[in-house]
Amino acid sequence: MEKHDKERSVLPAKELVRKWLKAELEQRRPPPDPEQIRRELGWDLLRLGREAVPR
Repeated sequence: MEKHDKERSVLPAKELVRKWLKAELEQRRPPPDPEQIRRELGWDLLRLGREAVPR
């Protein structure tokens, strides 16, 4: 009976499967548009800060 138990495959934890599946789905998603990237990185705020300073 022990030999049979050793040959049986062990299922991965559900959390690992969810993590893997999430990573796979994220890879297939198209990248966000450039405007969204600028907003998330705060580039618009940097540009506004530069324009507000008189030279």
